[in-house]
Amino acid sequence: MSLLSPELLQNIGRQSEPRRELVTRRDIRKYAVATGNRQRKYLDGDQAPPMFHVPLFWDVVELDELSPDGVSIDTLLPKFPLEKAMAGGLEIEYHKPIHPGDWLTATRTLTDIYEKSGRSGPLIFYEVVMDVVDDAEQLVIREKTTRILR
Repeated sequence: MSLLSPELLQNIGRQSEPRRELVTRRDIRKYAVATGNRQRKYLDGDQAPPMFHVPLFWDVVELDELSPDGVSIDTLLPKFPLEKAMAGGLEIEYHKPIHPGDWLTATRTLTDIYEKSGRSGPLIFYEVVMDVVDDAEQLVIREKTTRILR
């Protein structure tokens, strides 16, 4: 018997509200220092290092809005019958460099939900794709995250 009901699967294709953020030289420099990216273009804040977009679009939430394991509750996702989450993969495609002054808009889409059997029982996989575009609607980054629930 499947854990994935038709109602749960109807969430495939669900999108978040677009989120728009301004890239600043200061934020690029702070991220470069914090992550050890020592190339001059990053330390001077002229170009954002890889992965800069991740915290740019993270929600800042109150402690009571975190799950018991300290993760922000993702309102894009439906309530799944399994709750212990594990990383299943991350694929990032970089299409354009990010520079200070860029306004970036991210939209996340729940693109797939599927089930597999593991050694310890059933597993649910879900995939979320985040597209980051600039004000000219050109794709800057596409990120696909896969999570596994057990």
